[in-house]
Amino acid sequence: MSVPSPLPDLLIRPLIDLALAEDLGRAGDITAQACIDADVRLSVVWAARQEGRIAGLSCARLSLAALDSTASFEVLTQDGADAAPGAVLARAEGNARAVLAAERTGLNLLGKLSGIATLTRAYVRLVEGTGAVIVDTRKTTPGLRALEKYAVRCGGGVNHRFGLDDAILIKDNHVAACGGVGEAVRRARAFAGHLVKVEVEVDGLDQLEDALKHRPDVVMLDNFSLEDLKTAVALAKGRAVLEASGGVNLTTVRAIAEAGVDVISVGALTHSALVMDIGLDAV
Repeated sequence: MSVPSPLPDLLIRPLIDLALAEDLGRAGDITAQACIDADVRLSVVWAARQEGRIAGLSCARLSLAALDSTASFEVLTQDGADAAPGAVLARAEGNARAVLAAERTGLNLLGKLSGIATLTRAYVRLVEGTGAVIVDTRKTTPGLRALEKYAVRCGGGVNHRFGLDDAILIKDNHVAACGGVGEAVRRARAFAGHLVKVEVEVDGLDQLEDALKHRPDVVMLDNFSLEDLKTAVALAKGRAVLEASGGVNLTTVRAIAEAGVDVISVGALTHSALVMDIGLDAV
């Protein structure tokens, strides 16, 4: 896989500042202040405690840099690469108090993002050869969407829309308020600019046929059975990108992909990924 371009530091720094402020509280790291002289230096490594796909090393780097601008930081395992247990991901040297105060913020984000990348990698591997693409959703941690979607890219997945303003996605409640699938797509088509995609969610084959009459770019097939997914693919005949959603897990995703859909959206990538175990150790 190609390694995704790293996020610009300016997008990450505000999140780091908030996290450090939460951790440092009103008086800073009083443990380090009590136990360590102010001018002591410390060399450390970030190491994987389990196998996984890495994402988020910039979070560790920027956490340390926020507290010690003179600290060195060297990446040894790039984001988007796989790490075996014990693999050294990065090494740093800096003021000991700063290193220890920054430790938890960096590890929290690095472990979370690497967990997302690792879970995404598992889904992507399961659909290899089918032509289906694994994408994320907006079911992200508030404030961390850019980071979590970056982690999905590190795992080999593709991003769905980033927010409410970059594509039209008509869901069941929009349909209920509007009066029908076809009418909702018709209105969306009339509203959208030439660069805005229109996607509509349907929960049955009857709604699919109604939606296709109005030329949506994408149709989301919500909780369709495998047989209905295959029928939907035959009905659409390439007139719209078909996205399967709902009921997707590591056990079902291969069969869903083999039904012939183009895209499979998986909320679990960002809302249910386990944190990867990564530690920081003095050397």
